[in-house]
Amino acid sequence: MWGLFPAFWPLLAPAAPVEVLAHRIGWTAVLMVGVLTVLRGWGELATLRLRSWLTVFAGGVFIAVNWGVYIGSVFAGLVIEAALGYFMSPLVSVLLAVVVLRERLRPAQWTAVAIALVAVLVIAVEGGRPPWIALVLATSFGLYGLIKSTVPLTAAAGLTAESLALGPVALGVIAWFELTGTGTMGGFGAGHLLLLVAAGPVTAVPLLLYAVGARRVPLSTIGVLMYINPTLQFLWGVLVVREEVSPLRWAGFALVWAALVVFTVDLVRTSRSDRAARLAPLA
Repeated sequence: MWGLFPAFWPLLAPAAPVEVLAHRIGWTAVLMVGVLTVLRGWGELATLRLRSWLTVFAGGVFIAVNWGVYIGSVFAGLVIEAALGYFMSPLVSVLLAVVVLRERLRPAQWTAVAIALVAVLVIAVEGGRPPWIALVLATSFGLYGLIKSTVPLTAAAGLTAESLALGPVALGVIAWFELTGTGTMGGFGAGHLLLLVAAGPVTAVPLLLYAVGARRVPLSTIGVLMYINPTLQFLWGVLVVREEVSPLRWAGFALVWAALVVFTVDLVRTSRSDRAARLAPLA
């Protein structure tokens, strides 16, 4: 589902990316209020203190930046650079763990990060500038994950809290668009309005499915499966949108993929070793 996002967001034109983002947040909030009511999960939010709500809001800001930049890049026909950001996300998360949490990396992880940094330099040389879209997407998503890990909420309660925290801002943006006559809720037919509303379930359903699946399969498997998303986005950019990829950019992407291979192989090996260590006393 995430990999097919480049096919969905352009359907919301002529809405501007900022308006699309506001509707995405707003309708996600409406949907999640219903979901959390059905799940009887409001007790989780009732126990949150002000500090936790501020943390939730900070996480919401980072994911909103991520969503907004992504929507804008798709509207601008920069799907490949956006895909690069999601290829780089696991490596940025590793760097954040070192810088913020003071974790120690294994040699293979350092190797993967070093290869990724070289890839960024190669792509920057090719484009005459750093790949800002990819860097912002990877960093904002990494910071979002870092902040989210500090709030003890289930996936449904967490997404509800984030969307509610940002809901007033999203509602204000939608109202501004409508009051200035630049909004697209009216005047473009019921089909367009339904697409704007669909931004809610399009956002929430993959996240909820991921949360359910993550509890049922090993972390190493999740790590590998997450590459399906940017791979599909990359293929959409190359095969459908027909974005041009120069030989030097292909080289940069090849380096990113090499870094991910090193990272994933190390993750799988470590996961298997840890599992064997846990099972050894039972043998």
